Amino acid sequence: MHHPPLSLTKTVSLLLVSAGLALAAPSPIQERADRFLALANAGYKGLYRVNSEAQWAAVTDVTPAHDAASETAGQAAAAFNGNPALINEARDLLTHRAELTELAVRQLNQLLLNAAEGPMTNPSLVAARVEAETKQASVLNSFEFKLDGKPITANQIDDKLDNSTDLNERRRVWEASKESGPALKPGLMKLRDLRNGCAQELGHHDYFALQVAAYGMKTEEMVKLHDDFLAQLRPLYLQLHTWTKYKLAEKFHQPVPKRIPAHWINNRWSQEWGGLVEAANIDDRFKDRTPEWIIKTAEQFYTGLGFGPLPPSFWAKSDLYPVKPGDPRKKNTHASCWHIDLENDIRSLQSIESNSRWFYTAHHELGHGYYFMAYTRPEVPPLLRTGANPGYHEGIGELIALASSQVPYLQSRGILPADFKADATAFLLDDALSRSLPFMFWSSGTMMHWEADVYSKNLPADQWNARWWQYVRDLQGVEPPSPRSEEWCDAATKTHINDNPCYYYSYAVATVLKFQLHDHIARKILHQPPQACNYADNKEVGAFLKRIMEKGGTEDWRKVLKDATGEELSTRAMVEYFKPLQSWLEAQNKGRQIGWD
Repeated sequence: MHHPPLSLTKTVSLLLVSAGLALAAPSPIQERADRFLALANAGYKGLYRVNSEAQWAAVTDVTPAHDAASETAGQAAAAFNGNPALINEARDLLTHRAELTELAVRQLNQLLLNAAEGPMTNPSLVAARVEAETKQASVLNSFEFKLDGKPITANQIDDKLDNSTDLNERRRVWEASKESGPALKPGLMKLRDLRNGCAQELGHHDYFALQVAAYGMKTEEMVKLHDDFLAQLRPLYLQLHTWTKYKLAEKFHQPVPKRIPAHWINNRWSQEWGGLVEAANIDDRFKDRTPEWIIKTAEQFYTGLGFGPLPPSFWAKSDLYPVKPGDPRKKNTHASCWHIDLENDIRSLQSIESNSRWFYTAHHELGHGYYFMAYTRPEVPPLLRTGANPGYHEGIGELIALASSQVPYLQSRGILPADFKADATAFLLDDALSRSLPFMFWSSGTMMHWEADVYSKNLPADQWNARWWQYVRDLQGVEPPSPRSEEWCDAATKTHINDNPCYYYSYAVATVLKFQLHDHIARKILHQPPQACNYADNKEVGAFLKRIMEKGGTEDWRKVLKDATGEELSTRAMVEYFKPLQSWLEAQNKGRQIGWD
């Protein structure tokens, strides 16, 4: 039989007793908490596995039967996590928090955050939310886009935006990409109220406030944190924006606009501005590499740092490559990595092909896998087998993706020849455009403000699209090709607005964290420039990362960052990373009107 892990307090006292150092017995309240948490962790872990297995089947083989099974498993997990008896006991124990260990308090708080997603203190509300979530996912996943009356897939939309130079065609493609909004808006209106209702059931002001509580923060604090990020990055962004609009105007033979028209940009939501720097495109270097080589090289990155190999089950159970032509199976194409049982069953869902994007993605996804492995240990109870905050997991993955894109690392792996002369500015410019700056103004800016308005300020649904475009214009300096009325709901065309709401600011936190950790590793451990360094086979880098990752959610995330780098969360490192680029952009933009106001 599986015994739930002993609490850390008990483990320590048993060790001390066996060493002949009897410890004062834990208080009756601590003993009660330990008994309760042993039960709660065991139930949580068991249902987590059942739910993960069902969800995995539903995304790797999309069928009505798998959808139904995943809904049933989701309901079972919610029924346990939101059980009123668990909620009441956790709340009661927290009234005695002074008598409890920090580890116990953190577990009880996490249990209450989990419960607020489906509080069974109000079963009809939870049932309505589960049903509405399932229906919204179905509309989202089965939506058929059409261009000029003919079906077009999301991948084909992206390909056309990547390659077409005909502005009329680009505009039609961009408009086609927004067709799902009206279909998704009624469900989103319903879900806004149901999600807020679930959060309020456990005392949170609204659903946005519930998500922010995972950081130990209030909505106002989170909004201010991101507004501060953008204020610090704005001088660089304005230079990048100016350079980009001149570059695009030249590409499309148009006068230079004040704001960038959305259909000029390759990305449907203007969140990344890729494809503008030919000198940084290294896809041809992967032509002779197999997808298997890519994932094995990603694993080698981690084993070289001193981490163990991935478990054999990873290779047996993951779904790493595209579905073969002629195979009727449909699978989700969004790359992800899963901790199926909160133990050693780690799997990844990818569709790896031989190019640079999948090379970086494979390194990123295994970052999640190695994070799971680092905190899967007896000292970290299942309830706390998670990142230090919701942005940490993405931050570690993004850090490794950044490390895997550095020229010296690519040379050490034989992808670029030893005598490759990199155009340093081109690589830095591509990094800024494709993975960093526009993304911050979109995630910390437009996305965060719009969802905060919708959930915490209950913005009326007949103002959703106007508010969305107001933020896109003011914060991103981008505008639609023609006015967008309220029949559209352009925000809803973005996947996670529907299925993982009030989360995009966590990606922004991850981006800031990535540069902070990278800066520390490059300067303090490798003694190499952050813009061109090589982590390969450095055990000290591995030990640094392991110290952060093995803690899981057992310590406050601010302390974890401060202990690791000596700094608070800030964009200092990001600004410094792009300093050489800023000087270059200022020279390029001499005599040009900077910004859009």
